[in-house]
Amino acid sequence: MNDLEQQIKQLIIDALDLEDITAADIISDDPLFESGLGLDSIDALELGMALQQKFGVTIDAEDKSTKEHFQSVTNLAKFVHSASTGTQGETA
Repeated sequence: MNDLEQQIKQLIIDALDLEDITAADIISDDPLFESGLGLDSIDALELGMALQQKFGVTIDAEDKSTKEHFQSVTNLAKFVHSASTGTQGETA
């Protein structure tokens, strides 16, 4: 899943126009919001749209598990992997 995490890191950088950061600067298990990378709700919307475009996943903002998926790059990679292989009981 390391390759998928790298793709997601680069997607975060590209989708959010983060100019002073590289994929190597993003630690997979660090929080994406508040502490850690410090993203906000607008960033979450943009990132969600980018994930939908690149990976074809369905993200439901009302689903309780969505917040958990967006906690870290590791969680996003698990979500994308399971959604693309159909092993996640519900899409979030």
